[in-house]
Amino acid sequence: MTPPRRVALLIETSNAYGRGLLRGVMGYARRHGPWTFTLTEHGRGEVRRNELAGWAGDGAIARVENRRVAAALRGFGRPVVDVSAARLLPAVPWVETDDAAIARAAADHLRGRGFRHFGYCGDGRFNWSRWRRAAFREYLAASGLGCSDAPDRADALAGWVRGLPKPAGVFACYDIRGREVLDACRRAGVRVPDEVAVVGVDDDELLCELSDPPLSSVVPDAARAGWVAAELLDALMAGREVAAVEHPIPPRGVTTRRSTDTLAVDDPDLAAALRYIREHACDGIGVGEVVAEVAVSRRALEGRFRRALGRTPHAEIARVRLERARELLGRGGLTLEAVARRSGFGHGEYLSTVFRREFGMTPGEYRARNAR
Repeated sequence: MTPPRRVALLIETSNAYGRGLLRGVMGYARRHGPWTFTLTEHGRGEVRRNELAGWAGDGAIARVENRRVAAALRGFGRPVVDVSAARLLPAVPWVETDDAAIARAAADHLRGRGFRHFGYCGDGRFNWSRWRRAAFREYLAASGLGCSDAPDRADALAGWVRGLPKPAGVFACYDIRGREVLDACRRAGVRVPDEVAVVGVDDDELLCELSDPPLSSVVPDAARAGWVAAELLDALMAGREVAAVEHPIPPRGVTTRRSTDTLAVDDPDLAAALRYIREHACDGIGVGEVVAEVAVSRRALEGRFRRALGRTPHAEIARVRLERARELLGRGGLTLEAVARRSGFGHGEYLSTVFRREFGMTPGEYRARNAR
């Protein structure tokens, strides 16, 4: 019988993303093991002195967040896969969130609610925050929209949110900063989400639900990242060559909570159309039904959609349906035909065609990668 692989996990257990990584690693090991794990309780970026000295294992998956962790792993002498954006071990494979895709998801979420003014609240200590900021600004700029950067200091946020043009949509680089923006809005007397709407990243349920109001958040696919990291480490431990390149993992979507539950448009017809689409897109409606609901001409409505959102009513219907289809596929337990019916596509063949065009994969492939 083949002895189990012995794998060290230098991944914090103190936040939702780290725990998601561990779930993904565990899922891979259960299917392709046996593996045994060495996991010491620690926070982000921590490693005890000589933690790996004398450890007789086969490989490690680590969030290499600082030079102390990097130094410990350089002398490790066994395969390593990095699951951090700090990139302090450039000679090993790297699995991380697709930060450009996260920024696009946040921008689409806010723009889909009609926002035309935006802010970004980052954390300058981290590469992923800087990358999210750059992608968010670039994506907005392509539609002629600007973005205001928040100050680093939490105690300066109240003045910043007070000075934002209203209504504004704020993208916080992760949920902790999102909570800080919400706290700043409360101190500044700024109403959320009517004047400022806030979306974070990580979908840490505890942090998001403890926020006031509860915080909407982009959902990174941490479990998928952990699975891919384990897959790469398995190949390395088997002696196969694995390139030291990035493996970006796209997000699962956005969990909407009260911090963005609003429509920030001055045009009452456009607001009514957006609300109608959100409520009925999965019922099989077309643009004709939307036009009838708001009692304006199709040409006029399309012009208002393009000016406010950068897309047509038809594209907005398709976007809402696709988001619903992705949510249902991620849950598992439904046939493709059932997913197609519930998301407004009518039948599985049509859903498959749209899914391939938009995401470069079939619904079945998406389900295999993302099923919870």
